[in-house]
Amino acid sequence: MEMKKTLLSAVLLAALGTGSVMAQPAAVKKMIETAKTDNQVMRHLDILTNRFGGRLIGSDAYENAAEWVMHEYRKWGLETYVEEAGEVPVGFNRGPWFGRMIGGDQPMTLHFVTPSYTSGTKGLQRGHVLMEPQSEGELKRMRHALKGAWVLLGGTSGGWPIDRSAKGDSLREVVKAENSIIEQQNEEKRKAAWGTGKRAETQPLKEVPGLYYKEMVEAGVLGFIQSAPVPLRALYDRPMVDNPATTFDDLPTVPDIKLDEHQFALIRRMAEERREFQLEFDIRNHFKLGPVKYHNVIAAIRGTKYPDEYVIVSGHLDAYDVATGAIDCGTGIAPMMEAARLIALSGAKPKRTILFIGFAGEEFGLLGAQAWAKRHERELPKISNLFNRDGGPTPPVGIAVPQAMYDDFVKVCEPVKDIRPDFPFEVTVAQPRKRPTRMGGTDASVFAMKGVPTLGFREEDVKGYNFSYGEIWHTERDRFDHQIPEYMEQTAIVTAVVALGVANLDKQLSREGLYEE
Repeated sequence: MEMKKTLLSAVLLAALGTGSVMAQPAAVKKMIETAKTDNQVMRHLDILTNRFGGRLIGSDAYENAAEWVMHEYRKWGLETYVEEAGEVPVGFNRGPWFGRMIGGDQPMTLHFVTPSYTSGTKGLQRGHVLMEPQSEGELKRMRHALKGAWVLLGGTSGGWPIDRSAKGDSLREVVKAENSIIEQQNEEKRKAAWGTGKRAETQPLKEVPGLYYKEMVEAGVLGFIQSAPVPLRALYDRPMVDNPATTFDDLPTVPDIKLDEHQFALIRRMAEERREFQLEFDIRNHFKLGPVKYHNVIAAIRGTKYPDEYVIVSGHLDAYDVATGAIDCGTGIAPMMEAARLIALSGAKPKRTILFIGFAGEEFGLLGAQAWAKRHERELPKISNLFNRDGGPTPPVGIAVPQAMYDDFVKVCEPVKDIRPDFPFEVTVAQPRKRPTRMGGTDASVFAMKGVPTLGFREEDVKGYNFSYGEIWHTERDRFDHQIPEYMEQTAIVTAVVALGVANLDKQLSREGLYEE
């Protein structure tokens, strides 16, 4: 009798074990079915970008987006929380902007942007146009005319505003002194050449955009305009935001406009010809009293067997506000959210904890990732892999892993082949690489510096949509209409399947051969 009970117990245990093993394939199957019939990745992206828009840390848009992401996670039954990642000294919100040229032969609507954390206009402002002075003599000659003028700056914009910091002032002072010497020498050469019939060989003045910035502001200029390549790129006033001592007394007071290079060339020629025309701008850039805290947004599906080991799926929630952040980093956040939803709705019970992290402040220097890695330093050795996505909408077509991980990833990625035959996927072996010693361009680099595996998918424009990330990056074209729905849908389900598969391995992924010894 006792032997029968023992045998029965063994059979029951075996059955329970088999049920547990079979539950995971069933969950994966349900995830794939849901992804094919009810993939909501584009819904998430629509709300993120078209309801909230660009999401700078320090802005209402970022805070609103963070609250909505948490709301969605909770709706799907996930454990959700935020972690403070830092603060900016002042906040910034962008409103609409408009500009036009009045007079001349070609009245036109102006195509321009302004960097974040720069000034708006004081209502609708209209004024004449001048070229900026490059020497004390030029400044003195045009000082009265500067009042009420839009001033054209030299150089070509890379998206950054004029450097108004103390460092910027000191660099300008050096050039001013050099130009004063050049101006004096040129005048002496002209005098020497006078009456000889020969042309004086003068030296050109050194051009620094905004050389007499403070003097021109004090003279009453309306704002500054600089040529910018298309598509227009707009970044932010980094010295001001990075300075914790910044207050409302330190804010810029006149606009810093980056104008379409083609329109700029026309307006510059008209200004050089001293033609009569005016520019009119209405720019609604608004500040708010700081400091303003920002947070990483986190959801967790706790592991049933190894709750203190982790698989992380991440992207950065913040985005520049010159457009709506649909590509950078909507392509990371929306698939991450849909992967979380698919896993949650499948009923999967992963062995390891899966964390879904929307990092804050990536665009301002990987700030959220640094804060998380510092706070969770003890957990870093227990991370199997960080799947961070920060780029274009192209779908995963493979992953390259160290030899020690190869068999595990072949097993984990097997279901991916059943999703869409027209999207190939291959696991390959990668050679050990150098462990980075400094941060790179994405949040993943913060973790790679600590030795954490940050294996990402290899991506490809499989269908030939002619997508160009360089055209989108930090520009006015980072919009919802540049996304590719079928690519995003594939990304979401592949991310879900692979993240769950790694979380369900019998052991934590080996780090052997990940980095060079």
